[in-house]
Amino acid sequence: MEFGFKLSPSSAIELDKIDLSLYEKVCEIEPTAKTCISCGSCSATCTASEYSGMSVRKMLLDLQRGRHAEVERILSHCMLCGKCTMVCPRGINTRRVILTVSRYYDNVEAGL
Repeated sequence: MEFGFKLSPSSAIELDKIDLSLYEKVCEIEPTAKTCISCGSCSATCTASEYSGMSVRKMLLDLQRGRHAEVERILSHCMLCGKCTMVCPRGINTRRVILTVSRYYDNVEAGL
């Protein structure tokens, strides 16, 4: 019998069990990443955002939540144009954050 809706899997995050090492490394290299207020300015100016969902704000939130697969998917759409860095009201060097995370995934793929 169909009721017009379906149950979706739980999206609960076990904060005690997630791996924050990548987020901590990003904050070590670019300390301003901790000051992100999730205002969405980066997403609003991003050329790729409208078509692909690229968002530095979402990437940082996913790093804090341990969703590494989602972070990798988001990064694959970045064109490194730098618009997000220019409009960030907190002065976060988003390009450096993106490059740091990208290098991490490149090293993981290379087995380093």
